[in-house]
Amino acid sequence: MQVTETLNEGLKRGYAITVTAAEIEEKVTTKLTEAQPDIEMKGFRKGKVPLALLKKQFGQRIMGEVMQESIDGAMNEHFEKSGDRPALQPEVKMTNEDWKEGDDVHVEMSYEALPAIPEVDFSGVKLERLVVKSDDESVNDALGNLAESAQDFKARRKGSKAKDGDQIVLDFVGKVDGEPFEGGAAEDYPLVLGSNSFIPGFEEQLVGVKAEDEIDVNVTFPEEYQAEHLAGKEAVFSCTIKEVKEPVAAEIDDELAKKYGAEDLEALKGQIAERLEAEYAGASRAVMKRALLDELDKLVSFDLPPSLVEAEAKQIAHQLWHEENPDVQGHDHPEIETTDEHNKLAERRVRLGLLLADLGQKAEVDVSDAEMTQAIMNQARQYPGQERQFFEFVQQNAQMQQQLRAPLFEDKVIDHVLDQIEVTEKEVSKDELEKAVESLEDE
Repeated sequence: MQVTETLNEGLKRGYAITVTAAEIEEKVTTKLTEAQPDIEMKGFRKGKVPLALLKKQFGQRIMGEVMQESIDGAMNEHFEKSGDRPALQPEVKMTNEDWKEGDDVHVEMSYEALPAIPEVDFSGVKLERLVVKSDDESVNDALGNLAESAQDFKARRKGSKAKDGDQIVLDFVGKVDGEPFEGGAAEDYPLVLGSNSFIPGFEEQLVGVKAEDEIDVNVTFPEEYQAEHLAGKEAVFSCTIKEVKEPVAAEIDDELAKKYGAEDLEALKGQIAERLEAEYAGASRAVMKRALLDELDKLVSFDLPPSLVEAEAKQIAHQLWHEENPDVQGHDHPEIETTDEHNKLAERRVRLGLLLADLGQKAEVDVSDAEMTQAIMNQARQYPGQERQFFEFVQQNAQMQQQLRAPLFEDKVIDHVLDQIEVTEKEVSKDELEKAVESLEDE
């Protein structure tokens, strides 16, 4: 077997691989000889089938396996000797397409090598960690929001008209073609106007009603309505309004605390303070992480694999296009052209991605099975009732596993770097932290 370099420009590499016919023949014979004792064929005792007959019967299939194994082996041996790591899967193609048995196999392999990452001197890097303490005002604001969420309703003055957000208590009977239908009637039903819990157009017609009003509501069931016999049908609901109620926030007291699983109001305040400080810490980390990445981007410079930059730029352009065109759900749209801005951002992401990967490898940073399991469980909670199926899907999908592992790995590398640099704490207000976070979104 021969491996000859044909291209070495920057990070681009090219090699010609030749597997001789004699090597192929020898490996085919070896495979058949090893299998011969277990082969049975009509007219021969087990293990006594002549090698020549085995070659005639199985030679072509075995030869294909041998050729693939030989090429794979040559590639692996090359990467072990050269130390190269391909940025993407190497491109491999057979150059003598008119190959026939007895000919040598000629293959071309090309790829872009990952660059050597220079050592980074962190001695001059200094960062600030923004610290926000939860105060009584913030806790009380959060309590007020909880009280709004736990709102109740009280009767409006007699004769008051229902507004959007009010709750009305009503009896109704629905009919299609003059006939009542199953599930189309109820008594003393509490309906919050604007909740969109009824058929489109139903609630809007009840805005302005008063207690004791009787009103017919005309609607059309959606074409995709779950009950097929009603889909697309026009219906009339005869409604009797019994009460009109306005929303009122719940009292901020021990009873409210118990609704949210706390023993009393003081315990709930403590939980809110802890949650707020955790949110502030998360926001502060995001700000500091961006500052660290900005510093690292200034500290290192090395050649980037064009294929990685191009792929990243296309992904960025595609993502931004969909954000600007949220109505387009699929991907059957025209090809999206990348811009200089996309390419510049892609270069930064690829550079920092390669640097963090190198720093993590040198520091032997690893994501444990327990950390992966926790990450999968966190994602699975987004699919109530289907957690088990999601878990099994991730276990069988290597790409999904990598998507979950990558941010965990990156965060651990960031922590490793932060341990090596000077970090000072700076106490700021909640508004100052929010402005710092907003500046991240603007960039």
